[in-house]
Parts: sequence; C-alpha cells; structure tokens
Amino acid sequence: MKMMSWSMEHWLVLLATAVIFGIPLWRIVARTGHPCVMAILFFIPLINVGMLWWLACGKWPSAPDRS
Repeated sequence: MKMMSWSMEHWLVLLATAVIFGIPLWRIVARTGHPCVMAILFFIPLINVGMLWWLACGKWPSAPDRS
C-alpha cells in the first residue's frame, strides 16, 4: 500500500472545518469569561469531551453569582 500525500482539496476542507467550528467556539468561550485561546482545546481528541463537561458544569466568571 502506497501512502499518498494530502491534496489541496483535503487541506481546504480541513481549513474550512476549523473555521466553521473554531469561530463559534472562540465566541462561546469568550462569552463565558474564560480566555479565548481555550477554544483550541476543543480540537484535541478526548480533551474536547472534558472541555464540554468543564464548560457545561464549571463556574463561568462572566455569569452572575446565584448564591
């Protein structure tokens, strides 16, 4: 089996997918009051599941305290 290199179409699809998911993730993380760079962690396999749980169950700095 010969390994093939990625064509330009593969790279464009990868870039489009990163932009389509990255921009909304960046904005969601920013609205929660956390550093925007944390949105990059959503692209790492298995860490993205932990990030979803952390985002759903964690305390948001920008949310008012309900105590």
